[in-house]
Amino acid sequence: MSDITIRRATADDSKRLTRLVRTSGAYRGDYATMVEGYQVGGPYIEHHPVYVAVDEADGGRVLGFYALLVDEAELDLAFVSDAAQGLGIGRLLMEHMTERARAAGLDSVRVVAHPPAEEFYLRTGAVRTGTVPAAGRIHWERPELRYDLA
Repeated sequence: MSDITIRRATADDSKRLTRLVRTSGAYRGDYATMVEGYQVGGPYIEHHPVYVAVDEADGGRVLGFYALLVDEAELDLAFVSDAAQGLGIGRLLMEHMTERARAAGLDSVRVVAHPPAEEFYLRTGAVRTGTVPAAGRIHWERPELRYDLA
């Protein structure tokens, strides 16, 4: 993993990040409606801290990314490509996210997780705080977690 770096995303990454979200194996079947038509747009990337993990040895291929909403103290998006699952990319991104959140003066970061991702967040230091009820296009409850940064 020595060739993996994390850098700030730019608007030019929009299509790659959108494709990563829409093709995620975690959002097939019942969960497909959650990402159907979803776009990680350039204005979103420019407005929020969005960071990508890239493989420099593979031409800067995007392996995963996260988006932190500093004003809301919330992790909005976190995805790792299917091909990079199990390589430690997600853990690397969450370590980076907690560092950036601390640097921004946050004491904690809220996560409303995709149900299959709950175990990942727990393994990377989050604690479960509750459940968010189904709403809108999302027809299932979602785990609510928090990274304590103090």
